[in-house]
Amino acid sequence: MHTFFLSQAIALATANVADGGGPFGALIVRDGKVIAASGNRVTARLDPTAHAEIMAIRAACQVLQDFQLTDCVLYSSCEPCPMCLGAIYWSRLREVYFACNRFDAAKAGFDDGFIYDEIPLAPEHRKIAMHGLNIADALSPFQAWYQLGDKTPY
Repeated sequence: MHTFFLSQAIALATANVADGGGPFGALIVRDGKVIAASGNRVTARLDPTAHAEIMAIRAACQVLQDFQLTDCVLYSSCEPCPMCLGAIYWSRLREVYFACNRFDAAKAGFDDGFIYDEIPLAPEHRKIAMHGLNIADALSPFQAWYQLGDKTPY
């Protein structure tokens, strides 16, 4: 069954190239049925976050009307990048299956190695300058959230 769905993700990725997108495809399955699928739409949407996995997660959340996908499985044509990995954890997918790995992607010109290298660095040592500033009321949004009685935790 996993091979069946993964083959669909690979076919979607191949078709996505012909449609002007990147060579990535992802689908989300719940109870043995595909509930969402997408190719990479970064250039088509002019959106650097429109990776196949992100697009599939967004669509699945809309289908299920929930921001958590705890009983769903993601099938991706390639190992998810760091951004997609974050989205996978935030959406609480149950499992992920992928075909190619990050090294295969790097050989094709999609190298995320520099991001993996940046993650463990302190913000002030990263290649893109990141500056934390002390602002008097910086914690007020968190204080408001903490005091909110009727909230949806995530």
